[in-house]
Amino acid sequence: MSMSKVQLKNAMERYFGFHEFRPGQEAIVDAILAKKDVFAVMPTGGGKSLCYQLPACVLDGTCMVISPLIALMKDQVDAAVENGIRAAFINSTQSERERAAVQAKLVNRELDLLYVSPERFAQEQFKASLQHYPFTFVAIDEAHCICEWGHDFRPDYLNLSEIVKLLPNIPVAAFTATATDAIQQDIIKRIGLRNPFLHRGSFNRKNLFYEVIDKVDDNEQILEHIKRFPDESGVVYRTTRAAVEETASFLCVNGIKALPYHAGLDDRVREQNQDAFSKDQVNVIVATIAFGMGIDKSNVRFVIHGDLPKTMENYYQESGRAGRDGEAAKCILLYSRGDIPKMTYFIDKIESDVVKRQAYRSLDKMAAYASVQSCRRKAILAHFGEALPEENCGSCDVCLSDREVVDITRDAQIILSAIARSGERFGMVHVVDIVTGADTKQIRAQGHEKLKTYGAGNNKSKKEWYDIVDALKMKGIVRQTEGQYPVLILTDDAKEVLFKGKKVTVVKRSVIQPQRVAASQQELYDTALFERLRSVRRAIATDANVPPFVIFADSTLHDMARKFPQNHTQLLGITGVGSVKLERYGDRFIDVIVTYVQEFPDSVERFKGITRPVSVKKPKSAGVSPTVLETFMFIQDGLSINEIAERRALASSTITEHIVTLIQQDKIDSIDPFVEKSKYERIGKLFTNLETSALKPLVEATSGEVSYDEARLVRAWISKKQSLA
Repeated sequence: MSMSKVQLKNAMERYFGFHEFRPGQEAIVDAILAKKDVFAVMPTGGGKSLCYQLPACVLDGTCMVISPLIALMKDQVDAAVENGIRAAFINSTQSERERAAVQAKLVNRELDLLYVSPERFAQEQFKASLQHYPFTFVAIDEAHCICEWGHDFRPDYLNLSEIVKLLPNIPVAAFTATATDAIQQDIIKRIGLRNPFLHRGSFNRKNLFYEVIDKVDDNEQILEHIKRFPDESGVVYRTTRAAVEETASFLCVNGIKALPYHAGLDDRVREQNQDAFSKDQVNVIVATIAFGMGIDKSNVRFVIHGDLPKTMENYYQESGRAGRDGEAAKCILLYSRGDIPKMTYFIDKIESDVVKRQAYRSLDKMAAYASVQSCRRKAILAHFGEALPEENCGSCDVCLSDREVVDITRDAQIILSAIARSGERFGMVHVVDIVTGADTKQIRAQGHEKLKTYGAGNNKSKKEWYDIVDALKMKGIVRQTEGQYPVLILTDDAKEVLFKGKKVTVVKRSVIQPQRVAASQQELYDTALFERLRSVRRAIATDANVPPFVIFADSTLHDMARKFPQNHTQLLGITGVGSVKLERYGDRFIDVIVTYVQEFPDSVERFKGITRPVSVKKPKSAGVSPTVLETFMFIQDGLSINEIAERRALASSTITEHIVTLIQQDKIDSIDPFVEKSKYERIGKLFTNLETSALKPLVEATSGEVSYDEARLVRAWISKKQSLA
């Protein structure tokens, strides 16, 4: 398809509200439009969905998206539909009638995007029907699931190798957020991509702050950190189901709105808990790795790992759930050496020796990340083959601490001597027991209390010695074998240190400087206005029965609260506001901003050139804002909603919102002028029968005979009467 850059950019602005491509996006979109296969490694938050959704909007036909989690599909489809994209899904949660309706739309070319699970694709009946559908290209999300020795392996993904055979004339684009070079080549081979266009984005998530903390009392420490993020969303990862339940209960007892998520829960309960988290009804979800890909929520402000993850890929993927909207977020890992035996217990049960060896190597790298006092960001990037150009990343606990170079040559020689004298046959714990002079059964059984180095390091704690061993491993002076019972072995460099006095130094950090913030800290915005905008977003999302971030991301609301757009043209200049959403919701947000500026006329100037966050205090008495009061005066004159909207050049939905406010503040005696009595009774019964306060199911149940405005007014009136009862 021949399409100019201007046409493509116009489509991006209309559907997504973005004015510029992020790094790599344009080249990927161009490759898909040129009918080339694509393999793209794009970190979480890098904008991979736009790479296949934008071509789907402009091409004649449907993009089939293979997505691994049914629980995510509804959110993905809802978000696409809110952007004005014709999207649907086919999965096992639907009735046969619902699936048939989607297939009819597909045949009639009424869909831009069709989301399908790999399990659905694997069905022979579905594969046999592929040729009859107008697919223009296929996008495979979370493509790393096809790799057996990567993380999150999904057996059903192996069937995706048939795509290029079943649909030989259409391009296939595979996307993943985490893949080393070796895994990348394996994925390309397994899917059968044909000379694909390759994109490997930077793994450097500059808006994330990384921190590792010694685990002492996990639940208390988790609670302490969550309290630093009042009213914000976060994820807590635990290794076991029991730990998930325990932590979730502990947080609830201590006043945190938290819910558990793990594979042992009933499917319905798990779905309800995830839905509550997505819709900001609870602040924290406590989960096992079953939640790894189970969230599309963009406004997660923190991710806490209460236990050591299995691999660096897992950690990157899970911690990467934070800050997907590009705003500042924190990633905290609680680490105890006691986590390692728990992990090796499960690894040892793996039947395949190849997979088992890989698992031990991965765990060793993860433990090194957590224990060594060097830049966290550099370690993460190095794992994925990327170098950090800066010496100091400015956004991890190590780089924001006071650091000093310490000579540990003498300590290194003590450890190396203990390893050598014990025959290079023992692991870290036993070697440290030797140098600290521990009286254990193993020491006595081996006669190691007679070694010259026995007790030579009793001036330091075991933890200090463990840290020294970790440093020697990282420097390649000591090597640790694989397996459930790894032993320490000396390298050639060790002999230089032990026999020739080669100097060994480490960088140690002292007190973290709490006043310093990450260089990627979010820009400033009016926090009071942001809260008002967030309230409107929540109301709209409740009416539409979708998560708030589907309406607008936090980053979009922050931008509004920085720039104070007060008309359609200005609002279109806000990142994330496309013409579709402008038409649907623009007036409601503009009205909030205009009202706020009327109440605080100096607010716009206050956020020009400011150097620190400012939170404007709300008036002691909310009262009725000037714009709502103006609507009230027209109501008293007997004007209808449409007449008031026309007089004031506002949307009718905005006037309806004013009336809802007047109802809540006891200014309206009756809604008879706005809703016919028969409709009022019908709407009231539907709210009861449908057992929901959401507007979308009710409006759909009436096939559009009841409008959103009418339903909104009746809901407000019923709520008022119930509060007075």
